[in-house]
Amino acid sequence: MALVMDREELADFLDEAFPQVKGEFAIDALSEEELVVRLKVEERHLRPGGTVSGPNMFALADVGIYMAILARIGRVALAVTTNASIDFMRKPVAGADLIAKIRVLKLGRVLAVGEA
Repeated sequence: MALVMDREELADFLDEAFPQVKGEFAIDALSEEELVVRLKVEERHLRPGGTVSGPNMFALADVGIYMAILARIGRVALAVTTNASIDFMRKPVAGADLIAKIRVLKLGRVLAVGEA
């Protein structure tokens, strides 16, 4: 799937369209096969027990898939998530950024499917 936005354009659009998450996420890599996105973990992302909270892990996956789709379709701020699920395989450690590798599995005219 060809990209229509590069890393800088994608990051700028996210900051512009969603100022509430500005500085939360960083794009480490973007190619036609994969987007690598990072949650810059801070104390406020942790839950008791010293692990990144589930809602923050979910946000990383959701925002990552959103960005991977936008990199292919362009600046469409009103694209929305229609279905999502998450499996917690192991506890992420505190004091380290959380990294997600995102792949767009299917990109249709009105629906896209991705995995993080």
